[in-house]
Amino acid sequence: MFGPTLPLRILLASALALSLGACSSDDDDMPPAQTASRIQVEVARTTHGVPHVRAENFRSLGYGLAYAYAQDNVCMFADSVVTVRGERSMFFGPDARPRQRMGDEYGGGSGFMDLNNEESDFFFKGYLDLEQLRANYTAGSAEPRDLLEGFVEGYNRYLKDYAGKLPAACADAKWVRPMSFDDMVLVVAEKALHASGQAFAKDFVAAGRTPGAVVSLAKLAPRKIDASTLVAQLDKMNKQGFGSNALAVGKDLSSNGRGLLLGNPHYPWTTADRFYQAHLTVPGRYDAMGVIIGGVPAVVIGFNKDVAWSHTVTFAYHFTTFRLALDAGDATGTTYLYDGERRKMTSKTVSIDVLQADGTTAKREKTFWFSHQGAVISRPAAGMTWTSTAAYVLADPNRNNTRMIDQWLGIGTAGSVRALKDSLDKVVGLPWVNTVAADREGNTLYADASVVPHMDANKFVNGCLLLQAALLFDGSKSSCGWGQDAGAPSGIYSPVRAPWMMRTDYVGNSNDAYWLTNPKSLLVGPAPLGYSPLYGRTGIEQSLRTRMGFRQLEDLLAQKSKLTLADMQALAFSNRVYAAELVLPELLPACAASTDTLLRQACNVLQAWDRRANVDSRGEVLFREFWSTASAIPNKWAVAFNPADPVNTPYGVAPSAMPAMLTALRGAAQKLQALGVPLDGPLGDWQVEPRNGVRIPIHGGNGNQEGTYSSITMRTGLTSSGYVGVHWGQSYIQTVTFDDQGPVAQAMLTYGQSTDPKSPWYADQTLAYSRKQWPVLPFAADKIKADPAYSTMTLRE
Repeated sequence: MFGPTLPLRILLASALALSLGACSSDDDDMPPAQTASRIQVEVARTTHGVPHVRAENFRSLGYGLAYAYAQDNVCMFADSVVTVRGERSMFFGPDARPRQRMGDEYGGGSGFMDLNNEESDFFFKGYLDLEQLRANYTAGSAEPRDLLEGFVEGYNRYLKDYAGKLPAACADAKWVRPMSFDDMVLVVAEKALHASGQAFAKDFVAAGRTPGAVVSLAKLAPRKIDASTLVAQLDKMNKQGFGSNALAVGKDLSSNGRGLLLGNPHYPWTTADRFYQAHLTVPGRYDAMGVIIGGVPAVVIGFNKDVAWSHTVTFAYHFTTFRLALDAGDATGTTYLYDGERRKMTSKTVSIDVLQADGTTAKREKTFWFSHQGAVISRPAAGMTWTSTAAYVLADPNRNNTRMIDQWLGIGTAGSVRALKDSLDKVVGLPWVNTVAADREGNTLYADASVVPHMDANKFVNGCLLLQAALLFDGSKSSCGWGQDAGAPSGIYSPVRAPWMMRTDYVGNSNDAYWLTNPKSLLVGPAPLGYSPLYGRTGIEQSLRTRMGFRQLEDLLAQKSKLTLADMQALAFSNRVYAAELVLPELLPACAASTDTLLRQACNVLQAWDRRANVDSRGEVLFREFWSTASAIPNKWAVAFNPADPVNTPYGVAPSAMPAMLTALRGAAQKLQALGVPLDGPLGDWQVEPRNGVRIPIHGGNGNQEGTYSSITMRTGLTSSGYVGVHWGQSYIQTVTFDDQGPVAQAMLTYGQSTDPKSPWYADQTLAYSRKQWPVLPFAADKIKADPAYSTMTLRE
């Protein structure tokens, strides 16, 4: 087991002892209170500060989780509460942007939208429908409500206990305040919008009107619709931001006949979308360990005694847009025609408080408009302009999705992958992720059970689709609207009709479409038209990261017929650079034949390079800079893509592309020389994560572009200081199998549990990641107590 050194263990114990405050502490099972307590919860901590929260009910469970989470991340979470409340302008001014990470302080800016504070406030106050969200929770099951209510109380208890003792980043800050149930509802709602509403946040705000202002609508848009800006935005979000790998191996290929799971989401290292490790237990009902996300009080990726699961961001689309035909008789443009009948839009006027230069605040207002399909948006740069004859709306099935916690509770209590799939089919609560799982019986599952609008393939060819790039449909006809599946929420597909696969060899996904889940059995969907195009295209070239995931697995299986947990860890951190494997066999001989001294020097470095992105790999920096240019060379492949062999094609350098390749390599060498970076400098010297003044070497490559399975996106390009600071990438990495006693799990949270630079859990797991050391996760009570860093406290009210 990878644990802290003895001095660090002493520090951890001391830090926890100081944190107990008004709490009782002991090393035994949670004792009965002398008098009945409304809240009673045990919070034990093990190596790396992982909390094991145990309570007799979900309200107490949420309470204990919130207290532990606030101990580690109070400033970041308080900042995110200000965001969803729509109060950033009141505290930080309207023109500033949410806090980006500076030095060792936390970052609060979203990776999913780029708004200033005023725009952000109007978006959250205008777009989120708090009344409907409240109603949904009231009508739903009790456990999610209890978790949220308990989380609110636990967070507020922490603020009371630690008044005057908060971390430097938010000490004495007026914006750190007790929260309400409504605030927590908004925190959870924000997570559902990453792949839909937040992608259109600026367009929603742009469509807002100032109350009382004169409305003057043009008869025609000034330009034709051109969705290229939208396509570029969605492509950046899907291909550069979101990411993940997941691989589940079944009993046919596992050495113990049980399932094996590798979960490897690539997610933000800053902002409130950071993961947080936790083990949550309500005896007899719920016992799951893994990570929560951004304060959402349920294990979203993890394992229980019988099942391990992970998520990858799905290639599917989670919205459509509609063009409304407006009634010419309404000069305000707020009456539309639907099946020939006039319908009036609904409106919502919101006000925000804005900090002025003199320290006072002023109110600003906007009115937002909605058809029954969704919110009116405006993107003039794309020709989607609100005119007297047409308006555009975003139809977002995740806007009022309050089923997420129910869904993760259903996953966390499943006793097999079959039971897990049944929960996905019943709840339909995952907003924008695939699920990959393995169980103790050696079965594996892939399923895209995310919330996808019900648009059958025939609606893409019958005249309803007006513009493919914007997923723009005719909003004037009910026949062009969303359909309905039995047993599913209104307007979205039942997962029964979505892509899924159960196998006993393996399944995997690295964010490409469902089509390539297992190379031996391509998923094409039901005849005659297959799955809805909203689930993604089939028969197309796959990303290099997807290809590497399957290539390295098949290479390993060619060497050994049965795999172990150590094999899964080796796959996670192989750091093979697939682009190099595909192009260097032709590039190096051509390069060596050159008379250019610098080019030959670069070739010699690449010849000696191990073609990996390990911290000691010499040549990865040079290749990355070369490939960042060379990957865009047109018609570069010698062997074209073959849909019958999507893992191995395309490959090789076409002779006609070789001159451009050599030019790109020489340019990369010149860039490194100009920056003072050695051509053969070890990656770990030049790709670093600074923590408290220490440059921690970081392994991994730019996954989709270079074809590394382990993906890291840095905050800077190459500078004279290297690539400095991780922005996105490998985050919570878990490997899980099962024995007769329960789960056998090793995992790490690459950026650590805490955003507080003074915390002992601020940089410890980043060092573990750098060294490729895998902490063992204790799950059973005896193993938790045997952990060398074990401490516990009991919270009561």
